[in-house]
Amino acid sequence: MADTPTGKDRRSSVERFAERFGGDTPSPLETRPAPTPTVAPASAAQIVTPQPSPTPPPVVEAARAAVMKELADEPRRTRKRVKLDMEGLRATGLVTSYTDRSQIAEEFRLVKRPLLLKAFAAPPDNIENGNLIMVTSAKPGEGKTFCAVSLAMSIALERDLTVLLIDADVAKPDVPNVLGIETQKGLVDLIADDDLDLSDVLVRTDLDNLTLLPAGRQHHLATELLASEKMDKFVEDIARRYADRVIIFDSPPVLMSSVPSVLALHVGQILFVVEAERTVQPTIDSALGLISSCKNISLLLNKAPPGGNSDRFGSYYGYGYGR
Repeated sequence: MADTPTGKDRRSSVERFAERFGGDTPSPLETRPAPTPTVAPASAAQIVTPQPSPTPPPVVEAARAAVMKELADEPRRTRKRVKLDMEGLRATGLVTSYTDRSQIAEEFRLVKRPLLLKAFAAPPDNIENGNLIMVTSAKPGEGKTFCAVSLAMSIALERDLTVLLIDADVAKPDVPNVLGIETQKGLVDLIADDDLDLSDVLVRTDLDNLTLLPAGRQHHLATELLASEKMDKFVEDIARRYADRVIIFDSPPVLMSSVPSVLALHVGQILFVVEAERTVQPTIDSALGLISSCKNISLLLNKAPPGGNSDRFGSYYGYGYGR
């Protein structure tokens, strides 16, 4: 007859457990560590060698590297920011956010509209690199930098457009002077130094839709750098990277440098500034011949005195920026 708590053996279940498996009888409050399990030796067929984690495909690694670079570059993209003195700029006659109803603001609305229509025209009316606009003139002193800055300001005031203004007049960079800001590195440094990235030299303004790329520091081969193959690749790169942005080049005068002729090969449009009652027709013809590789050239008559038809489209009195 089996021993049961109601039979001959009235020992507690704890005492019977201790007798069966050996050892002292633990008190009800005493705990013992669980016995270490015994594992039988595995046969050769059972032994599995741990395998390393699979290496991500090259495409995944490249994507991960791109994301990490994007995150690392983000602080650099926003570290340079300048505040524009809108009141001071308005006093010089420039288009600003404070001159929305002025004559100069209205005139540049007329100037920018056909440029923007061509810049973002739908097929079949679209033109290659239509959003790349070079502003130049035949000779110095005709007001091209003033017009380039005012055009950039006017477009930046659009709600859904952003502007990158590039000072490509490396021999006499006037964009910082006109805007009243100080800059260091810029376009020349970017072309000359392979270690620089575009984000290292961009300057953001407190006008959210306007970003600047200064000319950079003086270089004895600045003109040659801007006429180099690397400059060609730079222009092609920004045309591809910023297809939804208006990019304005303030170029040197056509008859003073070879840079405009080179840029004309890449930009989709040119705004050619002519000083009224000063620039003669043969000079205009010579300059236009050097940039004829661009098929979309608009002429802007600058510093025109009042009277006649000069007070209608793209002209203004006394606002031209002399160099």
